[in-house]
Amino acid sequence: MEFNHKSVLLQEAVDALSVKQNGIYVDATAGGGGHSSEILKLLNSTGRLIAIDRDPDAIAVLTEKFRNDGNVTIVNDVFDNIIRILNDENVDGADGILADLGVSSYQLDTAERGFSIHKDAPLDMRMSKSGYSAYNAVNELSEKELADIIFSYGEEKYARSISKNIVKKRADKPIETTFELCDIISASMPAKAKRDGHPARKTFQAIRIYINRELEMLPGALRDMFDSLRPGGVLAIITFHSLEDRIVKNTFNDFCKGCTCPPEFPVCICGNKPKGELPFKSKAPTDEELEYNPRSRSARLRAVIKL
Repeated sequence: MEFNHKSVLLQEAVDALSVKQNGIYVDATAGGGGHSSEILKLLNSTGRLIAIDRDPDAIAVLTEKFRNDGNVTIVNDVFDNIIRILNDENVDGADGILADLGVSSYQLDTAERGFSIHKDAPLDMRMSKSGYSAYNAVNELSEKELADIIFSYGEEKYARSISKNIVKKRADKPIETTFELCDIISASMPAKAKRDGHPARKTFQAIRIYINRELEMLPGALRDMFDSLRPGGVLAIITFHSLEDRIVKNTFNDFCKGCTCPPEFPVCICGNKPKGELPFKSKAPTDEELEYNPRSRSARLRAVIKL
């Protein structure tokens, strides 16, 4: 199995971690091991990398890729379990944690995973390849639940029309494939709405986010990852759409807040002190990266240092 994935903002993300040779680092969404490999190049024999991924296909690739590297521990889990994972590995604090959010190129390009709007396949979209799937969501949720998900997670203004037609079509037979769903979505939108990109893109994003709990688990996971850092440690996150980037931005800003007393108070009585600081505002892919990896166009890197 080959896990084809071009690691986005590769050097920028590794640089943000300020890797120490003997440090402990976590690649919380290791995928094909691109970021992990770069981190490992900077570690000496006493350094350690914990590579986490929920996708069993990624775990198989990581296990083979790093089979001869004693610095690496590979864990099949979700990054919102970071505290338990580090406890299980007897790690009392990490020097850096990196998470590259969203769907991988491998998942998009492997038709049978059901992530892509361009490949006909069974409705799936499960990053873990187990549990609740896109098929379940599309065929079991109520019209209102579908509309709310498509509007909230996809920012799709035709969410009500799309959900109404999904429910109407599934009354005749279950909706089973990606192209069936694409056709329903396309038929639910006016012609002018189809001129800017594929009409199903936002709805597919919304369903994928919902079934994988991507936004639901993110705020708590960010806090747990930050709490798992040693003083001076860095949490670096790569996002791919405005919804998750907003959560990361606001959470990182909260870590860096000091006094929250009203401005009219002559002295601070809240006692709040900043827990972190931002080494930079955010970073986007260079023109060079966009040229060889167009899928990186929406990526943003943010980082926070624990004080």
